[in-house]
Amino acid sequence: MIHTKPLSPLTPLRAAINQAYLVDEDVLLNALLESLHFNDEQLQRIEDLARTLVVKVRQNSTSTTGVDALLREYDLSSQEGVMLMCLSEALLRIPDSATADRLIRDKLTQAEWNTHLGKSSSFFVNASTWGLLLTGHIVQLAPEMVHQSSSFFSRLVSKSGEPMIRAAIKQAMKIMSQQFIMGTTIEAALEGSQEKENKLYRFSFDMLGEAALTQADADKYFAAYMDAINTLGKHTNNAVSLFDNPGISVKLSALHPRYEYSKQTLVVTEISSKLLQLAQAARQANINMTIDAEEADRLDLSLDIFEQVYCDDSLADWHGLGLAVQAYQKRAIYVIDYLNELHQRVHRRIPVRLVKGAYWDTEIKQAQEHGLRDYPVFTRKSSTDTAFLACAQRIINAGPAFYPQFASHNAHTLACISIMAGDRDYECQRLHGMGEVLYQEAMNELQLVKNCRVYAPVGSHEELLPYLVRRLLENGANTSFVNKIVDENSPIEEIIANPLHETEILKQKRHPAIPLPRNIYGKQRLNSNGINLSDPVALDKLDKALEEATLKSWLAAPIVRGETQPGNHQTISNPANQHQVIGEITNADERVLDYALALAANAANDWNNTPAEQRAEILNQAADLLEQNCTELMALCIREGGRTISDSLNEVREAIDFCRYYAAMAKQDFAHVIELPGVTGERNQLSLHGRG
Repeated sequence: MIHTKPLSPLTPLRAAINQAYLVDEDVLLNALLESLHFNDEQLQRIEDLARTLVVKVRQNSTSTTGVDALLREYDLSSQEGVMLMCLSEALLRIPDSATADRLIRDKLTQAEWNTHLGKSSSFFVNASTWGLLLTGHIVQLAPEMVHQSSSFFSRLVSKSGEPMIRAAIKQAMKIMSQQFIMGTTIEAALEGSQEKENKLYRFSFDMLGEAALTQADADKYFAAYMDAINTLGKHTNNAVSLFDNPGISVKLSALHPRYEYSKQTLVVTEISSKLLQLAQAARQANINMTIDAEEADRLDLSLDIFEQVYCDDSLADWHGLGLAVQAYQKRAIYVIDYLNELHQRVHRRIPVRLVKGAYWDTEIKQAQEHGLRDYPVFTRKSSTDTAFLACAQRIINAGPAFYPQFASHNAHTLACISIMAGDRDYECQRLHGMGEVLYQEAMNELQLVKNCRVYAPVGSHEELLPYLVRRLLENGANTSFVNKIVDENSPIEEIIANPLHETEILKQKRHPAIPLPRNIYGKQRLNSNGINLSDPVALDKLDKALEEATLKSWLAAPIVRGETQPGNHQTISNPANQHQVIGEITNADERVLDYALALAANAANDWNNTPAEQRAEILNQAADLLEQNCTELMALCIREGGRTISDSLNEVREAIDFCRYYAAMAKQDFAHVIELPGVTGERNQLSLHGRG
């Protein structure tokens, strides 16, 4: 039903990746810790290097760039930081001026921008703060606030009003975005990379833009990638190493409007064709090209596409096709094993960009929403750091199979990598506008890092927002290394703490404040079980269950007092195939309706007197029965209602959740009499009763 032909069996290494998708966090982390070995001398060396880095960065924190300074001043633990991020994104999405004005008036005037004025040594941050402070005063239009401003701003309000302020804020956002973007075009970005302060670095350009929603979007992004590759090719040096030249990052979701597992056959074929064209152009240009990592449910697709393109004979002498691997995914280390095996077959070096991951919030919420049995990502920062080091060690130990690329702004991580890698060939990576002081010290003063590549966004400020929001969520918290390294109030011992030790001493590796998706409602009720529709093994099992269910012929009839009632018969056909009969229903006639209503009326009083806990238990039993028969009910939704597999699953899960929700509400609101306040000698009570 799902697949037109049976799925090919997974290879052992792809099966290992799949088994780790939602593996128990404690089990996996214990295995990763076992694989990491540092002697006492190495651990001391790592600690000394990390400490020296932090001290050096703090001594030179006055040279912190605009983005680092902005993230530090407006971190996401502050009201202003959250407001700034939300307002920036919302303003670009609001089509009409009136709504934009109301949003500005509502949000900007609530924040205390003046508390940030002058706190940063960055001109960029203080200039932004002045704009936000003055705008907050202006748009509020409260008399006392206007009087506090100079007469100039009072006149400005009366003459210009909110439309001009709105335009000013958008212009300010555009100026601020320039701190995050290397250039609005690939030509401008390339020119910027040649400036004196950037000579120290290599560059990988990221053409901003999110997933294609239409074929026109996909065509536009493909053309932008091809143009960027050709432009870079005109400025590369064929005499130097492939990795000394700039590179480009490609998002597979930008190349197809239906980049999702339900369209596996289609997208693997079509995206592979497009990606191969880009790879052939990159080979001709003598640059490297990395496939960016995206959400967890797209990992299997990306591996299928990568393998197909990587194995193409037209790329036989090119070692520039790389893949980003997210260490916060539980499958990461098994992906590295799979890539190593792929190299053994093809004998071409694979650049591997190891990152920690930027979609953590999304992965957690989607796992909960989809009712998965566990999370595809780790739930603690120290666990992700541990996995990063385990993956780094696996990459380094693979020798010539990989060109290692380690993306991190963490001093302890850089120190660990330098000890593990020794004199092996590798590079580190940082985000444009972030971590400059850290890497200047690591490369110049300490000679800890030989090569560093800057991941540099290219595009307009309108295209920046999704990228910026991910960066803020990833690095904007006051607990992030980006903020703590320059915060004199954060103890150095805390900043350079060994994540392996932090993880090892935990009795429970999964974060206690993040319950499993099944238990997100606490003691109130269970979340309905879902099916991981991006798991090939789960899909194969579902496919067989649906196929078995469709062989049944369903019968439906009115049941009153436990007995099937007679009535008019009607044949039901599949709306997608009218010749396919799926079952028969018996429609209740007037006599059956009168009979059922009379019985219900007679039973109403007894039902009302039945304890709420007992009635709730009946609803919970109904939910359990629905859950036990989920696949058969899905098959019925598909054949009778013409729904997709995903919609059918959601339909059944919604029914289960409704039953459990109302059972919980019955226990909460119907089980006990509520005492109301009243005068002396009077007693007031409220009790709830069903009306049906």
